[in-house]
Amino acid sequence: MSRLRTYAGLVWIALRQLRSDRMRTVLAVIGVTLAVLSVTLLTGVGAGVISTGNQMFDDSGRDLWVSGGPIEVAPGSVGGFQNPIPNSQPLAQNISSHEDVQNAVPMAFQVVYVSTNGEEFDTTLGSGVPGVGGGSVSIQEGEGFTGPDTHYADGTYEGNMTHQAIVSPSMAEEFDLEVGDTVYLGGTIANARENEFEVVGISPTFENFLGTGTVTTRLSELQTLTGNAYDDSATLITIQTTPGADREAVRDDLAAQHPDYTFRTNQEQLVSLLERQAVVLAAGASLVILGIVAGGILSLNLLLSLIYVQRKPLAVLRAVGATRRGVVGVAIVQALVIATSGYLLGIGATPVLAMVLDQIALTVTGFEGLVQVPQYAYLAGAGVAFGFALIGGIAGAWRVTRVASATQLVR
Repeated sequence: MSRLRTYAGLVWIALRQLRSDRMRTVLAVIGVTLAVLSVTLLTGVGAGVISTGNQMFDDSGRDLWVSGGPIEVAPGSVGGFQNPIPNSQPLAQNISSHEDVQNAVPMAFQVVYVSTNGEEFDTTLGSGVPGVGGGSVSIQEGEGFTGPDTHYADGTYEGNMTHQAIVSPSMAEEFDLEVGDTVYLGGTIANARENEFEVVGISPTFENFLGTGTVTTRLSELQTLTGNAYDDSATLITIQTTPGADREAVRDDLAAQHPDYTFRTNQEQLVSLLERQAVVLAAGASLVILGIVAGGILSLNLLLSLIYVQRKPLAVLRAVGATRRGVVGVAIVQALVIATSGYLLGIGATPVLAMVLDQIALTVTGFEGLVQVPQYAYLAGAGVAFGFALIGGIAGAWRVTRVASATQLVR
């Protein structure tokens, strides 16, 4: 019972000392809170990017991705991009002949001009797929492309255009479009004025994947509109393997047959995309480290300051017979109270701030769910909060208990 009263007395003294200098206590709690938030939020960004990326690739229904090198920006050119895969449609047909390949779909992306009245034009991202989309476009409204790709005409590009277009939901909303409406579309304004397309469907496929509004036409027609029909260039080729096929084995087999191109699985494609953002990822990692260090140093410094300004009260404790263990106990209790308060504030604010950051990311990138705080982020935040608290408490206690007498404590 006496030991229990002793512990209760230490806790009471520790809390009373914290109340006596509320500003330092509040600042110490804020320091721990910032350290916790830096861990939970920035970890949430990393986890959200990975989760969203994996979900997008899984939803695409594709198994392998073929690229011919980096997509080069071509300022001043029609379409704005130099797509790296020439002769894409014959190459896709060749890939489709593999026994474990169900279909291979070449896709191209270019910047195009679009208008609903032929007078005022805006730029948007145009995407091109062959035939009826090869299963690569899911239709939300309308029928989508109907009939054959007459314009491709076995690679001659001499057939009539179908002038059919599929728009994304955000583009349909922005231009107030419905199935059956018409839009003017082309790689240049002059070209767009001469090409009127019928909206035959609304599809979220490329908007979900690219994070921006898109208009989709048949590949051959987009190539003609943007001046890429001469070499049948495409941005990439997606592959769907047959059920039960070993994707890695198919990848290796196709890579051996086509050494000029890179074949990747969904996971490898995601890693490749993230590697291109190495500077951004490095900056994010630096922010995590900086946040942890800054918050930790702030809370540690304030905890040590709390101990320092309590030299006289601690001297009195020693003078009336308190043991070194008792003085250490007071310092550790104070550190744990500050750590607990800061951690609770941090995890309480995390969901709200994560929601705000996710909305900002959605506005900037067009992708939803880029900030997802996993459970291990909260555990990591607890480790940071209580880790720094224990360091501060132990360091402060060590500083105090080094002093041999109450007289020296007062100095």
